[in-house]
Amino acid sequence: MTPAELAQSLHAVLTGLVAHGAVALSAEDLPQEIVVERPRQREHGDWATNVALQLGKKAGMTPRDLAALVAARLAAEPGIAKVDVAGPGFLNITLEAAAAGRLAQAIVEAGPAYGTNDALAGERINLEFVSANPTGPIHIGGARWAAVGDSLARLMQACGAEVTREYYFNDHGAQIDRFARSLLARARGQEAPEDGYGGAYIEEIASRVVADAVAAGEPDPTHLADDAAQEIFRARGVALMFDEIKATLHTFGVDFDVYYHEASLHESGAVEHAIARLRELGHVYESEGATWLRTTEFGDDKDRVIVKSDGDAAYIAGDLAYYLDKRERGFDRAIIMLGADHHGYIGRMMAMCAAFGDTPWVNLEILIGQMVNLVKGGEPVRMSKRAGTVVTIDDLIEAVGVDAGRYGLARSSADSAIDLDLDLLASRSNDNPVYYVQYAHARTANIARNAADLGVRREDGFDPSLLDHPSESALLGKLAEFPRVVAQGAELREPHRVARYLEELAGVYHKWYDQQRRVVPFGEEEVSDGHRTRLWLNDATRTVLANGLGLLGVSAPERM
Repeated sequence: MTPAELAQSLHAVLTGLVAHGAVALSAEDLPQEIVVERPRQREHGDWATNVALQLGKKAGMTPRDLAALVAARLAAEPGIAKVDVAGPGFLNITLEAAAAGRLAQAIVEAGPAYGTNDALAGERINLEFVSANPTGPIHIGGARWAAVGDSLARLMQACGAEVTREYYFNDHGAQIDRFARSLLARARGQEAPEDGYGGAYIEEIASRVVADAVAAGEPDPTHLADDAAQEIFRARGVALMFDEIKATLHTFGVDFDVYYHEASLHESGAVEHAIARLRELGHVYESEGATWLRTTEFGDDKDRVIVKSDGDAAYIAGDLAYYLDKRERGFDRAIIMLGADHHGYIGRMMAMCAAFGDTPWVNLEILIGQMVNLVKGGEPVRMSKRAGTVVTIDDLIEAVGVDAGRYGLARSSADSAIDLDLDLLASRSNDNPVYYVQYAHARTANIARNAADLGVRREDGFDPSLLDHPSESALLGKLAEFPRVVAQGAELREPHRVARYLEELAGVYHKWYDQQRRVVPFGEEEVSDGHRTRLWLNDATRTVLANGLGLLGVSAPERM
């Protein structure tokens, strides 16, 4: 019996009590979803719910009295061994072994669909993440957003949402000018400008721009006048850098559906369109020769200039146009992932959302990520061989590989700073969390192979009542939690919940394995339903480990 099936039984019991007038509630009073969770202390039962505490006051009775009514009826349901009332009105539910064991078969038969739901069905979500400036390789902070953002997209898709992964391509503004000047200077053998960009990658790209131009039969751009040369280095240098960024992200398992060019907002009239819309809504005014947005009406600490007195659009003007464009493309929700240095940005963005008539934190969400520090040999890793001043995603991939890099970055809450131990993530030990989880999956695959070699086949028998050992009860209970973990991870925008769950599941599985609950016969022992049934449980664990690792974009190896 799954938690969802148990929740349905509870709802049916409450509906029956209402229909028979046993409680002073209406059908509308009953919660659409009844939360069923594992009790903190395993000896209290398989599952627990506080539904009586939720409804007691509304029913005009103590939660304990309501819980007693529910317990009496629920205990008579098939598959329920006993129901106890605890504390102020909690219900602790113990399943019969057969009812609990049937979950193993249900998981295997569901396969990749186990853990999915339709909580976000019908929602079109635009998820913007990474969006690093195309002026250098992606640094380790961007790598964190790549891992977390892609995992979050997978989670929301598992909950039925239509998710578009979007990269905002910052190809407009002063930083691009500095990048072009830096390339030109290095191509001419000069030092980069004081406010420019350094690192070996600048020299590499500058050389490629010159080589590509010459190969195409064009003049060497270093021999052109500064303005003409800079324009060539701007266009080709940015394109080359961005090609590198996309290739690196692809290697890291992250591909975007849309690459949106900032420059297009200014070239297409989207900025003027957004300002005109806000003017129609009465939120734009003129003062001191500039155009302002009344963001203070929507909780911002001050109004914002959107067109400066010299006629140039302020940076926020691009944000206005970009947000409106997302909404006009039909997205119900825009989620933006930003670094820790953008925390002060939230107020004006939410005010902008409200000014368009939308609901902050519903139509627009902003997630803030904290810093990542790399550690090797107990010492901080501070610089990249190629980028010079920062550690890059390429450095991470070279040090530990894609799987360990993604898992290590996604397993901690994004709003907490983390120290990533490269030595640990590269090790083949149980202290390495990604190795620990992947090894558990490889072990399930190895057991399945051995079972097949010895003639143990699932389809020849399944008796869930045989899964009666405490280690099997614990493993079934942990497997049953996976759908809730997926749903909460998507709802709270916290993919790290999946990683932490997988580590717990791996631990419970290894304990079950160590209890000698054999899947394959020993010596001359005949194959029995016990072996076959435990193979179902082994393969159910394999399914959940693979599904969970898939949500994190991490492979589930068959051998290690």
